[in-house]
Amino acid sequence: GASWEQTVVDYLVANGFPFAERRVMGGTNDRGDIAGIPGVMLECKNEKRMDLAGYMGEVKTQTENAGAEIGVAVVKRRNHQAKDAYVVMTLEQFADMIR
Repeated sequence: GASWEQTVVDYLVANGFPFAERRVMGGTNDRGDIAGIPGVMLECKNEKRMDLAGYMGEVKTQTENAGAEIGVAVVKRRNHQAKDAYVVMTLEQFADMIR
């Protein structure tokens, strides 16, 4: 939800990404939840049950919509701070990122 998105933005701004901000809802061409990091699409998830396969489907579509090089799901870890959230991506994207 919006609260988790803002928590992620606040963490990113405090940790070297001063232009991170919540993206206005994109309608049918959703481009993710967080803007302000060039080439990166972030989709924030705060759900009771994780659906990694579903998240990756959304990430793929939204990364393409955003024209981003990297897309990830930032998944809230229950009873932990934002710094402990999970960042989920495909192995292919991870390999591209570290190459």
